[in-house]
Amino acid sequence: MSLPDLVEGIELGWVTVDGNDATACASDLLRNSPFLAGARAILVDGIAVAGFNLLDLSALSRALDRPVVSVTSRAPDLARIRSALRTYFPKEFRRRWGLVRASRLFPVSVGGRSLWASASGCGREEARALLLRSMGRGRWPEPLRLAHLVGHAVGTVARAPARPNR
Repeated sequence: MSLPDLVEGIELGWVTVDGNDATACASDLLRNSPFLAGARAILVDGIAVAGFNLLDLSALSRALDRPVVSVTSRAPDLARIRSALRTYFPKEFRRRWGLVRASRLFPVSVGGRSLWASASGCGREEARALLLRSMGRGRWPEPLRLAHLVGHAVGTVARAPARPNR
């Protein structure tokens, strides 16, 4: 998007549920996109996609040579996340927990409420400015609101039963 509200294009990609390919898939998708050249930063909704397929914000920022800012609506329950990672991914616990811990969160005040952000490739103030500039009418960044709508629509179509030909 060109902030605050011009949609330049939409790219779709797929990652493995609970896999290890989120960073590589996001990097490949964006590097092969005609829109990367005009992007000054990458904004993501949290670091967990498709369950516990975790983004490495630092690696993504380096691969794309752009700041990457992750945002979430509330501070995560780190004790529960750690427990889940230890239970469901015992062989990969250290690596996955390291990605969670590497995403140091800081609050961003929006309309009297806080969002939580993490950034790689830029400082906290630059990340705050990006988030505030990207707000639409609500308290959620417009690019992420739009991405959520597109993702929901694609997921709904993918799960829909086949319709008989008429």
